[in-house]
Amino acid sequence: MRRILFPLILGIVGCAILIQLGLWQLRRLDWKEDVLGQIQASINADSVPLPATVDPSMKYLPVIVSGTTTGAEIDVLSHTKEQGGGYQVVSRFVTDDGRAIMVDRGFVPQELRHAERGPTRLSIRGNLHWPDEKGEATPDPNLDENIWFARDVPAMAEVLETEPVLVVASFVEGDAQGVQPLPVAIEGIPNNHLSYAVQWFLIAAAWAGMTLALIWRIRQRTY
Repeated sequence: MRRILFPLILGIVGCAILIQLGLWQLRRLDWKEDVLGQIQASINADSVPLPATVDPSMKYLPVIVSGTTTGAEIDVLSHTKEQGGGYQVVSRFVTDDGRAIMVDRGFVPQELRHAERGPTRLSIRGNLHWPDEKGEATPDPNLDENIWFARDVPAMAEVLETEPVLVVASFVEGDAQGVQPLPVAIEGIPNNHLSYAVQWFLIAAAWAGMTLALIWRIRQRTY
């Protein structure tokens, strides 16, 4: 009995820790789903005119803006499941009251990147957004080719000479010039807590199995 006591205790303690880690991930899953529900509610709220003062605390706020694109744009490398690789078109947009902001008008496939998109009048319903896309491994934009690898609101605003305000279009009234809106959605927000929980529970099961196997071998040697 003494020979199996230590591996038995080690097995029980190890399994308890691993199971607790799995349960913690399940609690994190509940928390994340609540956060995603709040974000979805914010996205789906009634649209309002663009506030006079805008800051990142207003992320996901639904707004309505009317005005004219200037023809200046930034092309952000992107893709969709349906069309594959392409670009998101971020246009310089002057509102009816004279404010220069940015509008993410949506997606164009690779072959339409260089299509003519001159000034056009649009009425846009969408959401304020500050995408968290630029990481340490994200390349700097290729300014010569006007290819960006992440939507960086302050940097794009500096290049397009606008306020650091980005509206991601969900509905466009007017000549969309072949650009298909890509509305803000919670699908792009990571939520991997369920898979993490399953992994911890599987490790706990493996730990229990190895403990039982070790105890069995120790008992076999005693006979």
